[in-house]
Amino acid sequence: MTLLDANVLLDIFTDDPSWADRSEEMLLEAMQTGSVGINPIIYAEISYGFSTESQLDRALTELGVERWLLPYEAAFPAANAYQRYRKQKGLRRSPLPDFYIGAHAMVKGCKLMTRDVARYKTYFPTVELIHP
Repeated sequence: MTLLDANVLLDIFTDDPSWADRSEEMLLEAMQTGSVGINPIIYAEISYGFSTESQLDRALTELGVERWLLPYEAAFPAANAYQRYRKQKGLRRSPLPDFYIGAHAMVKGCKLMTRDVARYKTYFPTVELIHP
């Protein structure tokens, strides 16, 4: 299973000239090894580019991306990681929900496809990262 970070999907949906091709290639590779999905936080992050929920749902279905529940057991490790981040004078650019994404991948044993490698390597070192 591979959890997709919003930046990968936004690359594809916006046809980002620098990242779209590589992000789509990585997504196709991940789909060959198992299911790929997002949680409600990621869903919210990517929704601003769509006029309606049904348009977003259709785009996700066309890509083969599943909607996964956010695991409750990820809340505590997410909060702990965020607390460590803030104590290390982390900038406010990384809000708590971003840490919930890393904790989701960790507690469910998912790979995480992202371009935000440094944060996830630092705070969730056991999560296997897929990145361009």
